[in-house]
Amino acid sequence: MDLFDLTGRVAIVTGGNRGIGYAIAEGLARHGAHVVIANRDATSGQEAALRLQDQGFVADAVPTDVSDGRLVARLVEDVLDRHGGIDILVNNAAVIVRKPVEDVTEEEYDRVMSTNLRGAFLCSRDVGRHMIEKRRGKIVNVSSNVSQVVQPLRSIYSVSKAGLSHMTRAMALEWAPYGVNVNAIGPGPTLTDINRQYFKDHPEDLQARVDQIPMGRIGMPADHVGVAVFLASAASDYMTGQTVLVDGGTNLP
Repeated sequence: MDLFDLTGRVAIVTGGNRGIGYAIAEGLARHGAHVVIANRDATSGQEAALRLQDQGFVADAVPTDVSDGRLVARLVEDVLDRHGGIDILVNNAAVIVRKPVEDVTEEEYDRVMSTNLRGAFLCSRDVGRHMIEKRRGKIVNVSSNVSQVVQPLRSIYSVSKAGLSHMTRAMALEWAPYGVNVNAIGPGPTLTDINRQYFKDHPEDLQARVDQIPMGRIGMPADHVGVAVFLASAASDYMTGQTVLVDGGTNLP
């Protein structure tokens, strides 16, 4: 169990106020990490941190917008000032647009790319500088299985996640000599707050996704916690540049 012990580690989880992000934050905290929830809405971030504290875990929240370089720099500076270091970064913040390619607006394209790809780059760059200096660190990017497989109505989201998986490999290559591991999780369709209403309104799309999953069910946020803890811990010290698909076997056929 020592391989998965995160006691004393400081972890930033972007978009950690709900869904997969909150599940990962809770999993890291359960293994001993001090978790910092970083998301746009200060109230929901603080509420998420309080839910963790109510379970006896160590957590706090810092509001930020990952697409804004000035706010990301302030986040990193704040966490370093408060806690003296950053050991783990989970880039989870994301948005999605579901529509045909020809209907995607420039504003929607920019919003998806700014959060999903630019945001992960800015956070990784600024936290990575600290990790390089310390010669140790774990970065876990939450990509998607659509970075590798194609699904309808998710074109721009898929491109952003493909870019994130490739950025994972690029950063892993450059930062490996400094002891910084960069890996990604590729969730398949997962029932979260971001898509719960969508699937309720479009049950045919939900069924189409389930029909593509050999395990026969849609994922839940808890399904991604084990891999996240593994990638944040010493258990993955000799692993970098990988996107681990957690999708019930969707990529197999």
